[in-house]
Amino acid sequence: MFESVGSLTGSPWIYAMIALSVLLDVFLPVLPSGVLVIAAATAAAAGTGAATDAVPVPHEVPSILALIASAAAASVLGDLVAYRLAWLGGERLDRAISRSRRLTTAQERLGHALARGGGALVILARFAPAGRSVVSLGAGAAHRRARDFLPWSALAGLSWAAYSVALGYYGAQWLGATWLATGVSLAALFGAGAGAAYVMRRQPGATEAPAAP
Repeated sequence: MFESVGSLTGSPWIYAMIALSVLLDVFLPVLPSGVLVIAAATAAAAGTGAATDAVPVPHEVPSILALIASAAAASVLGDLVAYRLAWLGGERLDRAISRSRRLTTAQERLGHALARGGGALVILARFAPAGRSVVSLGAGAAHRRARDFLPWSALAGLSWAAYSVALGYYGAQWLGATWLATGVSLAALFGAGAGAAYVMRRQPGATEAPAAP
């Protein structure tokens, strides 16, 4: 595995690459941020003894804590940028959201969740495909208070980062630093996303969002 990606995972630039990918995937959900995080965590596991003689390992391997910190911080920063842009988007963004039943429903659910002091929806959305984008933009467009949204965004980003890194690290520890380990880890990440999306769809929607404070 590391024969092809060792130059990336063995460089300090891996943290910048991960941070940039995670930051931007709130706008471009197709970016492979999860793949990068898992690949880097697999490299870290290889450096602690998961590698074999047949699997070359870079001299420098990523730090687990640094990987989690860079991914989580970039996740929160991306959410904040999307939130502020949506806040400033004005009537044009409101009209765009109103034309989408999915976005409107998500915005209403988010409003009720934050109004009740619960942020489970924000955490679930971080794992669901494009859910992070819907929640961050919806919170900004509805002018939800930052103090109601950002703490849950931080918890969501940390949860996602820790889960993704753990998948790559322990997958390599158990299966070896191979493409099989990476594939299993990615399947687990996508499975969590599918599960989160299913739970979000099962939540009852609200008919009317509460007025913004």
